[in-house]
Amino acid sequence: MNPADRKRVLGDAHRIIVKLGTHVVTHDGVELAAARVSSLVDSVARLRKAGREVVLVSSGAVGMGMRVLGLKERPRSLGLRQACAAVGQGHLMGVYTSAFAALGVTAAQVLLTQEDLADRDRALCLRTTLLRLLELGTVPVLNENDSVSVKELVEHQMRESGTGAAPGFGDPGFGDNDGLSARVAVCLDADLLLLLTNVDGLFTGNPMENPAAERVRELVGVDEAARALAGGSSGGGTGGMASKLEAARLASDEGTVVVIASGSEPGIVDRLLAGEDLGTVIRPADPRPPRVRHIAVSGRQQGALIVNEGALKALTLRKASLLPIGVVAVDGAFEPGDVVEIRDGSGRVHGRGLANYDSDACRKLAGRHSDDIDAILGHRSYDALITRDNLVMGAV
Repeated sequence: MNPADRKRVLGDAHRIIVKLGTHVVTHDGVELAAARVSSLVDSVARLRKAGREVVLVSSGAVGMGMRVLGLKERPRSLGLRQACAAVGQGHLMGVYTSAFAALGVTAAQVLLTQEDLADRDRALCLRTTLLRLLELGTVPVLNENDSVSVKELVEHQMRESGTGAAPGFGDPGFGDNDGLSARVAVCLDADLLLLLTNVDGLFTGNPMENPAAERVRELVGVDEAARALAGGSSGGGTGGMASKLEAARLASDEGTVVVIASGSEPGIVDRLLAGEDLGTVIRPADPRPPRVRHIAVSGRQQGALIVNEGALKALTLRKASLLPIGVVAVDGAFEPGDVVEIRDGSGRVHGRGLANYDSDACRKLAGRHSDDIDAILGHRSYDALITRDNLVMGAV
């Protein structure tokens, strides 16, 4: 990717997920890296004020809890780690709340588990919540709910002891907040996922052992050759390069550009979006068309079509177009070509699409068969209120 393309791909990102690893938020996994966190918050706040949508995924709760509780060594006991997370999360969120407030931006805490994003119904609830928070101008701050999420902490403990993954807990390379941030990126149809860590990106070898190792500047998707370059985990954190590459694979497979870079690099977020040659950029092998991306991330949805259960199943399972008969109500005022939300009767957002008819016409057509469109409107431009090619559903 030449410098101009890099600047265009990264600089044009509208909806951005920024993941901060433990060694970005803290020194040695315990002491808060106050100056670094303040600088990153400043960058995120500027993006938010410029109209970009930014979600922050932050590690560091266990380390913060250790500091508050006066623990010198990272606890090996699962229960003690969960206790540290419970104590530290409030302090960590207090740092973000105060730092963003000083810059005129509101932060919103959201605690998640991997199961929240694996379950379709809960994931759609999360999508609705995060979209509303972004529309309100806030910066959602997300973290794995370590006080109740056993999976990540157990996997970390098993890796430290050298015994591999805990039975029944899945792939050990998908721990920490790496996987969480990737799933959030997919859930929100994000343009860009920044995985900020304590290394400068993916290298051809371990740069601490091999001075000749070179930074991999770009990947198109994540294949076995890329995975072979990754190994080990970050001390004090739970996700190593293998975890980050797996997260990058998940997000890039769904159309999100991913960058793995050092969060310790001064001004890293601004410099990456300016197109500077830093980190490793992972581009989707099959990028989404610009029209689809516009639908997914548009901040200017004008209204909504409320659909019945049958229509929702057809849209999600059969990937059908939205026909008038599946619509039970219309909300707002919009024109043909405007972005509208697809909601169920409870108000939950399931997707977005480009309306083929204006809001008045949609109200007249709601619940009717497509064959009746001519008789009702006096013309029929489309059989569907939203055609499949102009529809993006929010399933994870």
